[in-house]
Amino acid sequence: MDPNTIYKHVERQYGSIARADNPKYSGTIAKAFGYSEEELSKIPKDANLGLSCGNPLAIAALREGETVIDLGSGAGFDVFLAAKKVGATGQAIGVDMNKDMLARARENLKKSEAKNITFVEAKITAIPLSDGIADCIISNCVINLVPEIEKLTVFKEMSRLLKQGGRVAISDILTRKTLPTSLKEDVELYTGCIAGASPVEAYKRFLNESGFADIMILDTESNLNVYIEAANLGADENGNTVACCKQQDNAASSLANEEDKTETRGSCCPGGSESKNGKPTRSRFVGLDLNEWVGSFKIFAVKA
Repeated sequence: MDPNTIYKHVERQYGSIARADNPKYSGTIAKAFGYSEEELSKIPKDANLGLSCGNPLAIAALREGETVIDLGSGAGFDVFLAAKKVGATGQAIGVDMNKDMLARARENLKKSEAKNITFVEAKITAIPLSDGIADCIISNCVINLVPEIEKLTVFKEMSRLLKQGGRVAISDILTRKTLPTSLKEDVELYTGCIAGASPVEAYKRFLNESGFADIMILDTESNLNVYIEAANLGADENGNTVACCKQQDNAASSLANEEDKTETRGSCCPGGSESKNGKPTRSRFVGLDLNEWVGSFKIFAVKA
């Protein structure tokens, strides 16, 4: 898939997710990847959309007064948590390209008491922020969505934005073995954070070429099939998925069908999809063992 096609599908998919409301699914995913009930209770309830594949804050070691940037911040889940860690003298900045996600994040900000949060609209390959402003950059299950040809640019942006000695703390999905073409070219698996996953060696190369040292990349051995299992929570007697599905509005569906003549999907993971008649159904990937192909990794590095 060419970059424009990828961005088009990612934009549509995550716009749909931003308009969805699946609290049972979202809570299940967050807890599966290391977030506590206490953490979830401290953020606006609409900030968690169940898009995590780990908890980058667990390795970020944020301190009072620091500036932290979250790449692909969505509705603000990790930004709100980071803001509490850096305190009133610190700054938490969320960066996202999706207007629906940013709208939801800003609504969440209005409902919160946070005074040290800013949301910026941008692709994470070109961020309109000054050089060397951040002490730490975090990201949670987002870099895998960037087209392969542009991934190195993301790491160079991280290096540009970080102060000397600044650090990156990332949770992302990486491959355990080479994905077959049938999986790499599947749109649903791409927007579900699977098909665009990079090998560990590629991640190391991106970090090295962007000026990072002390690189740690560790497989957390988390069960990624939780996406499929959680998506099917509450499925009815006919197997129709009622969690992790969101029917797009008629205008969006018409646009999708007109642009690429493909089936419109509204799932937020590979576990649920929409049929052409808009009825949510179980995904054809329900029988796929995601853990065989990919894993949730935690990545830490320091700008040399």
